[in-house]
Amino acid sequence: MEKGIAEKILQDAPVEGILLTDPANMRYVAGFTGEGYVYLSGNHMLVVTDSRYTVAAASECPGYQVVKWSQDGYYEPLIKALKKDGIRTLGIEDEEMTVAGLDRLCGEIKEAGVKELETEPLKDYVTAYRAVKTTAEIARIKEAEAIGDRAFARILPKLGTGMSEKQVAAWLEFLMKEEGAEGFSFDTIAASGIHSAMPHAVPTDRKLTEGDFLTMDFGCRYRGYCSDMTRTVVIGQASERQREIYHTVLRAQQAALEGMRPGMTGKEIDALARDVIREAGYGDYFGHSLGHSVGLEIHERPVFSTKEETVIRPGMVITVEPGIYIEDFGGVRIEDVVVITEDGCENITYSPKELNEII
Repeated sequence: MEKGIAEKILQDAPVEGILLTDPANMRYVAGFTGEGYVYLSGNHMLVVTDSRYTVAAASECPGYQVVKWSQDGYYEPLIKALKKDGIRTLGIEDEEMTVAGLDRLCGEIKEAGVKELETEPLKDYVTAYRAVKTTAEIARIKEAEAIGDRAFARILPKLGTGMSEKQVAAWLEFLMKEEGAEGFSFDTIAASGIHSAMPHAVPTDRKLTEGDFLTMDFGCRYRGYCSDMTRTVVIGQASERQREIYHTVLRAQQAALEGMRPGMTGKEIDALARDVIREAGYGDYFGHSLGHSVGLEIHERPVFSTKEETVIRPGMVITVEPGIYIEDFGGVRIEDVVVITEDGCENITYSPKELNEII
């Protein structure tokens, strides 16, 4: 990770000490991939975990003191550091910490006799640092996306009538693993026929049938970073209505890919694609946002949506995934991942997008 990120976060923080409990933020800031927490202050950089992860943490987190918690309490190492630091404000990740977790933290602090210490919600303070990716992060996302490209190319010859949605999903996951994935970004979607009208359909035993749309939405992790892509094909020969819907979605995506620029808001970029679908008469059938950032998590911020006022900057990595979904007929989604550049975007998804009929 970028050298000095912890120091940057502390320097601008609205609190004196920071408690990280979000797994993605712990990995981003400290390199820690296990279970536990990270504490940052002007005097301390601690990774607190148990015996399952201490050896790995010592290797993953150079510059950090790795401490194993004891029977004296989960937060006992943190409280010792808090006492030494004498801080009065401790930032917590309120968007990740549960009510029970906060009660536990405050209870142990009180029992230890630490006075005049206030916990302050950090909201998205730390997460916001992850919005613009470093060169190293982008390289990992590109490799994860390339794994998906290779898996998609390999599954196409296997598709055909009689294959179930569950089998399609299983093959995609097997092929991604064979191509180098360390895990999956999310549960693979394979939705055929009328199921393809559900954007987040769960694969079933339904068999692929002549005339079906088949939407495949899948992604993997490479060195911690996520990929995401969607392709929709037709089993057999496409009907005129299927062709019209498919090419409307493709035109919408192309309008966004060609029109986006840094300095635009997520709302303005969303409109580039949404307007194409609306003008074609399918505006009521595109209900989700145009895209979301990807990184250590599959859904990050900012997004391309009708309400996103965030200004898009170079280095952000975001999906572009318009869709049309018609109940009792079927649906189409086409999704690529792009890196925002100084004058537009770089599409890092290379799988072909022309209408593919599986004959």
